[in-house]
Amino acid sequence: MAIKSDRWITRMAKEHGMIEPFEAQQVRDSHGHKLISYGVSSYGYDVRCADEFKVFTNTYSATVDPKNFDPRSFVDIKGDVCIIPPNSFALARTVEYFRIPRNVLTICLGKSTYARCGIIVNVTPLEPEWEGHVTLEFSNTTTLPAKIYANEGVAQMLFLESTPDDVCATSYRDRGGKYQGQRGVTLPRA
Repeated sequence: MAIKSDRWITRMAKEHGMIEPFEAQQVRDSHGHKLISYGVSSYGYDVRCADEFKVFTNTYSATVDPKNFDPRSFVDIKGDVCIIPPNSFALARTVEYFRIPRNVLTICLGKSTYARCGIIVNVTPLEPEWEGHVTLEFSNTTTLPAKIYANEGVAQMLFLESTPDDVCATSYRDRGGKYQGQRGVTLPRA
């Protein structure tokens, strides 16, 4: 597998709709206001967080069960920022909608700006032929409230392409993956 460059990412976004909306450069400010950067970079794409958040709460003292998740464990927030309580987490989604090619695996890593503040971004790999908005998980590892900014960069996607003779036999779409085509912030599905 080879990591793909900014030229490849740009071509795939423009010709095949791999990333929509797509920003062909690093955006660092808007009307004179500094932003946490997003857009294409040398060997990746920095995604933005949309303004929809689900912040974890223990109000109902529910057991966290990935096979039977209680949606009351979250408080919905819509806005330009989200405050995550100490030692808690929030779910969000990317502004961008992804269509991953069959011969590509995409890995997400958090941006250093958030990591240096004790905010960890967790996303599982985007498998071949998966498509949708990416659900993002932000863990606040600190003992203080943490702020996430909507419509600014939060994580970087890296694209790994297989060799032509080693394309996967079964893609996410072939398997009928349960998160295929997801839109919005998506909770665990059994």
